[in-house]
Amino acid sequence: MAEDSDARSALLDGNQLIAKSLARFGVHHMFGVVGIPVTSLANRAVQLGVRFLAFHNEQSAGYAASAYGYLTGRPGVLLTVSGPGCVHGLAGLANAMANGWPMVMISGSCDQRDFGRGDFQELDQIAAVGPFSKFSVKAEGISEIPDCVFQALSQAGSGRPGGCYLDFPADVLHQTISDSEADGLLNSAADRFRQPPLVVGVVSSQIEEAALLLRQAERPLIVFGKGAAYSRAESALKRLVETTGIPFLPTPMGKGLLPDTHDLAATAARSLAIGKCDVALVVGARLNWLLHFGEPPKWSKDVKFILVDVCGEEIEMRKPHLGLVGDAKLVLEKLNKQIKDDPFCLGRSHPWVEAISRKAKENVLKMEAQLAKEVVPFNFLTPMKIIRDAICALGSPAPILVSEGANTMDVGRAVLVQTEPRTRLDAGTWGTMGVGLGYCIAAAVASPDRLVVAVEGDSGFGFSAMEVETLVRYQLPVVVIVFNNGGVYGGDRRRPDEINGPYKDDPAPTSFVPNAAYHTLIEAFGGKGYLVSTPEELKSTLAESFAARKPAVVNVIIDPYAGSESGRLQHKN
Repeated sequence: MAEDSDARSALLDGNQLIAKSLARFGVHHMFGVVGIPVTSLANRAVQLGVRFLAFHNEQSAGYAASAYGYLTGRPGVLLTVSGPGCVHGLAGLANAMANGWPMVMISGSCDQRDFGRGDFQELDQIAAVGPFSKFSVKAEGISEIPDCVFQALSQAGSGRPGGCYLDFPADVLHQTISDSEADGLLNSAADRFRQPPLVVGVVSSQIEEAALLLRQAERPLIVFGKGAAYSRAESALKRLVETTGIPFLPTPMGKGLLPDTHDLAATAARSLAIGKCDVALVVGARLNWLLHFGEPPKWSKDVKFILVDVCGEEIEMRKPHLGLVGDAKLVLEKLNKQIKDDPFCLGRSHPWVEAISRKAKENVLKMEAQLAKEVVPFNFLTPMKIIRDAICALGSPAPILVSEGANTMDVGRAVLVQTEPRTRLDAGTWGTMGVGLGYCIAAAVASPDRLVVAVEGDSGFGFSAMEVETLVRYQLPVVVIVFNNGGVYGGDRRRPDEINGPYKDDPAPTSFVPNAAYHTLIEAFGGKGYLVSTPEELKSTLAESFAARKPAVVNVIIDPYAGSESGRLQHKN
């Protein structure tokens, strides 16, 4: 009898083998919503040292997993139930693909024998995830689990990072295998799917050509984005900028790789910088809508682009003057070595550097003049300046800033200062609203030494507001600041001719309940809520909440007529 008992205890089911596979690969955190058939999987993972962050909905958990992948450089893992759980998780998977962040979504699915018969939460999940993943696979038997897990996690971080999908039918989760056989499968998978070393495809002649183009340029510019941030290219970028004296322009999530306060920062002279430069070195940023597709009239028709991207297909699609395929950090290190062998520096008195510096100072002075006015009821600028000053006063390590919303994100991008890499998370390449609380949770677990500060519009906050309970449950150091102006862009902004028809007495499609008490939501779960409407209240609230490093919501009442539609996208609406 004892021998039979030992044999039974040495068997592992599919849930345990998935958990062992994740732990063996080095997964430390998992985000998701449990239920049939994956609850046991979450519990088994926790037993093996994988911290599980349980959310209220799969969308927010998916956004968390995608941002975690960006912040850590390791695939973020999302766990969902079958059918609708998988569909809800697609938002995070698609967000990871659009941003180029490593992520793996794991979903349970219905019993394979009952597929096609209308089983509980039945869905062809492999087909459903197809447009949103770079790799997807279903384990059809327990022995396939280690290979599937290792392959998906490896694929998520290889080449251009992105989202991958793992499907585990209920019957596979309940199958069993001996402990010794499981170890053999794990060892085999680990040997065959180890992360391959990064290979830089760029050749010496291309590096020489890039250096020559920069040297001969009259008005060179270095542009970098979150791809450079993901590759940890900040030191190489700093060396390149300070050796050559070339002005630089970060994309929104590239901010902080070099401090916004750097003498060569062209952010405050963006229109001049991109409109007049003759050679642009673009590192880890795509020439998409955020950079006006690299086309006139925003850019000069004669500008020569040197595009550094890990994806050769991206370079082929954009057709730059010169394409350098490879990891941003490694390519920049090669370029720095080439320039060191034949150095050049524009110098602060160079006409181009002087023009950028002069225009940036002019625009900063104009902005500071606006920020100096304390406007009550609040516009967007007055509370944003108070938040900026409170964050700057914290010093290093700087908080991770999460920002979403129309006016709130646009104004924050111009006012809030980033001085350290990977400390800004916003709507990103896809312009995704609703990422806020998921990003906050990911940032808090990925960088536990940093405070997390979210600055959100009331509409953006509403997408994921219930996750404030998650903040309280895990006691995460997150302060959520809600700019409450009563709606999308503000309150009722309809023209008189738009207010007619049988439902003319309904609130406008852009309107919410005025002065909503968002701060009381977190209080329902034991967190701290604040309601502020004056500069003095906001200053004291930020000082208290930042020092406490506890979950908090700050409800900032904004004049509902203070903002407008998102400036960059007005023409699209």
